[in-house]
Amino acid sequence: MASVRRKVAYFYDAEIGNYHYGQGHPMKPHRVRMTHNLVVNYGLYREMEVFRPKPVSRDQMTRFHSDDYINFLRVINPDNMSEFLRHLQRFNVGEDCPVFDGLFEFCQLYTSGSIGGAVRLNKGQNDIVINWAGGLHHAKKSEASGFCYINDCVLAILELLKHHQRVLYIDIDIHHGDGVEEAFYTTNRVMTASFHKFGEYFPGTGDVQDVGAGEGKNYAINFPLHDGLDDDSFRSIFRPVIGKIMEVYQPGAVVLQCGADSLSGDRLGCFNLSLKGHADCVEYVKGFGIPTLVLGGGGYTLRNVPRCWTYETAVLLGVAVKDTLQYNDYFEYYGPDYRLHMPVSNMENANKPEYLDAVKVQLFNILKQVEPVPGVAIQTGSELATPADLAPPEQDEDKLDSAARQHDTEKKEHPAEYYPNAGGDTMDTKA
Repeated sequence: MASVRRKVAYFYDAEIGNYHYGQGHPMKPHRVRMTHNLVVNYGLYREMEVFRPKPVSRDQMTRFHSDDYINFLRVINPDNMSEFLRHLQRFNVGEDCPVFDGLFEFCQLYTSGSIGGAVRLNKGQNDIVINWAGGLHHAKKSEASGFCYINDCVLAILELLKHHQRVLYIDIDIHHGDGVEEAFYTTNRVMTASFHKFGEYFPGTGDVQDVGAGEGKNYAINFPLHDGLDDDSFRSIFRPVIGKIMEVYQPGAVVLQCGADSLSGDRLGCFNLSLKGHADCVEYVKGFGIPTLVLGGGGYTLRNVPRCWTYETAVLLGVAVKDTLQYNDYFEYYGPDYRLHMPVSNMENANKPEYLDAVKVQLFNILKQVEPVPGVAIQTGSELATPADLAPPEQDEDKLDSAARQHDTEKKEHPAEYYPNAGGDTMDTKA
């Protein structure tokens, strides 16, 4: 797999850093703004097409999410929460997934880059598209979960399935990619592969024996891991497993979720990966030359997330970057060393080689049962629902719908914008 220069697009909206989950909440959208600032100051923007995405519509979101859930997100705000107490509980919005000013617009911003990126891949306009604001993989059809409200990963995959028979979703966030796995658990047109901490850890799913159901049996691949995962251990499992998946599944497109909470020193994480160890996954997937959508995800140590995603932007571009940090607007965050790469800790790696080898054998046996060219029609919208999702709506939906319609009349859409750079053209506003 020789290194080949690929045509890369990058989605970013400057508004993303203005949203705030609340005092003390570990999820900070500001990290995406910090990442962009570092990308710009390293000059990486010159090597790719940079887009401001056009906000997605409600109808695009309801390709996966339920109408009443989307209506709720459109109208809820800190001032009217008391009117929707039942809905807050029903849709799991509250502590982990709080209501904050501009919540729906925030969801539009991070989702639009993922869907817009999928459109560009479908049209063959780019080989790789990056949306670091995306990757919010826990959201379910009718509820928020794990700091995630809209599952942009699922919506992007549904877009890719318009043009690709098979899509592979890879997740290297420390948390199991449960929302994406659940959405495609019964279809063979999407394979999900998640490498995550398992056991007494959110969301509690992702056992190696969870392999899918019905037509999707053997198309959910889970590698449960323990504390202290280091670079060598990760490389020893990621490359063989993904290599085997590529061999037997032969996807037409890949969605790669690069949650940075698997890095050493993450505020909520317990792995021990360096930037190079994390980015090795990106390098390996890139080497297959398959159209790839690269997304962000978790990452809760503010000074490390921009380092990770900036370095991985450089890896995707095939550009070498200096370890000495370029001066940027948030330079003080990166002290005292002011370097791109940070040292890992001396924590014990609880992932023994014998355990890793045993799980690999299990996964290889599962993959042996994958048919060479699956072809079952994908189901979207309400057909992806679980029985619980199909329960009749609660009372007060009329109030929710009328409030949503009022919100729509007040909403102003931003035009799509293209930021010219070397080799650029104009943006297709449909993206």
